[in-house]
Amino acid sequence: MTTLNKHAAEVLHPHQLLAASHEIGIWLATEAAQWDLAGEPNLAAFDRIRTLRLGAMRVPRSLGGAGGRIRDVTAMIIALARGDSSVAQALLPHFVFVERTLLMATPAQAADLLAQVASGALVGGASAERGGKFRGEVRTLLAASEGGYRLNGIKQYSTGALIGDLIKVLAVDEAGDSVLAVLPVGRAGIVRHNDWNGLGQRGTVSGTTELQNVYVEEHEVMRVARWQTERHHTGAASQIIHSAIEVGIALAALEDAASWARRGVRPVKESGVQRAQDDPYILQTLGQISAQAHAAEAFVLHAAERIDAAADARYGAGDPAIVEKLAIDASIITAEAKAISTEAALFAGQALFDVGGASTTLRSHNFDRHWRNARTHTTHDPVAYKYRVIGDYNLNGEPPPISYGY
Repeated sequence: MTTLNKHAAEVLHPHQLLAASHEIGIWLATEAAQWDLAGEPNLAAFDRIRTLRLGAMRVPRSLGGAGGRIRDVTAMIIALARGDSSVAQALLPHFVFVERTLLMATPAQAADLLAQVASGALVGGASAERGGKFRGEVRTLLAASEGGYRLNGIKQYSTGALIGDLIKVLAVDEAGDSVLAVLPVGRAGIVRHNDWNGLGQRGTVSGTTELQNVYVEEHEVMRVARWQTERHHTGAASQIIHSAIEVGIALAALEDAASWARRGVRPVKESGVQRAQDDPYILQTLGQISAQAHAAEAFVLHAAERIDAAADARYGAGDPAIVEKLAIDASIITAEAKAISTEAALFAGQALFDVGGASTTLRSHNFDRHWRNARTHTTHDPVAYKYRVIGDYNLNGEPPPISYGY
C-alpha cells in the first residue's frame, strides 16, 4: 500500500472532507480540459485525495473514519465531478466497496479493510467482463488451492484499478456463488493495463486487469452470495454515485457555457441587442441548463437521504418488513434520480453549443468533453430500464430487481 502521510492519525469530520472536496474540485476544473486532451489520468489528483483521506468519508469513526452519511459521499462526488468527472468516477468502486464492506464483510474483515481505508488507502474495482450471454455475467474463478485459493480471469473496465492500493475482484467460486476477493494491487499475478480508450471519461483508469493464477487467502474472500437474493441498499448507494457524477458534468458544462457567453460570444445582428449576454435565446438556453442541472442536484441529494434511511434501518437491525420497504423506496427514488441526472448531463453537454456558436467547437477549448463525458458515463445502466422499473412500481406495485443496479 502507498506510504501514508503524517495526517493519517488526525480525527476526521464530514464537513472537513466536504470542504476539501470543494477545494480539490476547483483545482481540478483548471486542468480537466488539458488532461482530457492528453487522454491521461490526473494522477496527482489521486495523491491529494489519498493524502486528505477523502475516501474515509463513510468509514465509521470507531475505525478512524469520518463517520459520514451517504448524502455526504454524494455531495463530495458532485464537487469532484464538477471539477473533473473522470477523477470522480475513478473513485466510484472505492465508495461502493466501503458500503458493501459495511454490510457484507465479516466483522474482522470490515475492521481490517476499513481501517486501511481510514488511513488513506484507495480501492479500485475489477468486476465487468466481456463475453457471456448477458451483461454482468462473471466467469472469473476462485478455486481452492494449497491452503488458500487461486484466482483466474480477465476483467474489462477496471475503473480505478491503476490508482488503487487495494483491488476488489468480483468472481465466482467452484459452487458458482459470488465472492469478492480484496487484494493488494502488488500481489503476484495481478496485471493492470492502462488501455482504456473511450470516447469520454478518459482519465478514469478503466483499463483491463488480468488475474493470472493469483494466490488468495481465506480472509481476503468476502462471501456475497446472500445479497443476490436478499434486498439491500448498496445497489442504490452505487447508483447515486453514478447520478452524482452526471450532476457534476451538468454543472461543469453550465459553468463553461456561462463563462464563454460572457467573454467569447458576439451577438447575432437580428437579435436587436448589443451584447450577447442580453440575447434572449442565450439567456433562455442558459436558464434551461441551470434549471435542469440544479433540479438534478437537489433530487440526487434528496435520494441520497432516502438511501441513508434504508441503511440506518438495515444497520440498526430494524423490523425486516420496514428494512425491505425502505430499501425498495430507496431503489425507486434513486432510479428516478439516475434518469433525471442522465438527462440533465446530456442536455447540458449539447446545449452548451447553442450558447456559444461555432467558436465553441474549437478543439483548443475542448468544450465537447462535457458531452463526451456525459454520453460515455450515461451508458452505465440504460435509463430506459430505470423508467420501466419506476413505471412498474407505480402502476403494478412491482418492486425493483434485487440487483446492484437498483
